[in-house]
Amino acid sequence: MNSADAEVLDQAGGLQQLMGDQVLYLQILRRFRQRYAGAAAEARAALAGGDSDGALRIVHTLKGAAGMLGAQQLQQVAAQLEAASCALPLAPLEQALQRLLCAIDQLLSQADGAAAAPAPAPAAAQPMLVQHLARLLEDGDGAAIDVLEQSAAALTASLGAEVFEEVTAAAQQFDFDAALARLRRGPAP
Repeated sequence: MNSADAEVLDQAGGLQQLMGDQVLYLQILRRFRQRYAGAAAEARAALAGGDSDGALRIVHTLKGAAGMLGAQQLQQVAAQLEAASCALPLAPLEQALQRLLCAIDQLLSQADGAAAAPAPAPAAAQPMLVQHLARLLEDGDGAAIDVLEQSAAALTASLGAEVFEEVTAAAQQFDFDAALARLRRGPAP
């Protein structure tokens, strides 16, 4: 697949990277928009100033951020530029970034305009999210608290409010064993 055939923004792929957490995905899109809107111009300025290493860093970072979002076109164009040590024209990067920013604006506008609460993760993604949380709790990994905070809507929908609150309370006390035990017991009959 070449960059012209790649999707501008593969929302399903981006959501899959985040285990279906729609709220977190929208936050990351907003951050991307804020942080990277001028990245192509920054790379151009770095090259014009003779800082090819700086331009390469910008392109590399943009490539990684685009991959996290599911922005296949931009990721591929940035990868090509990176492989050529920024010796290719920057116009394709600028165009791919503009297309992505338009897609992000449209998606954020739709999300901001929706009166309903954010949708929980798709049902297929929720078991993966719960399994991921269980592994973190089992390992005593503090990242479990981040997952609980960032995926609250999806986990509440999957586990039920009571279980989610009890697991969260135990995890916030760093009692990962109790949190895991409550998670495994599931909803009360």
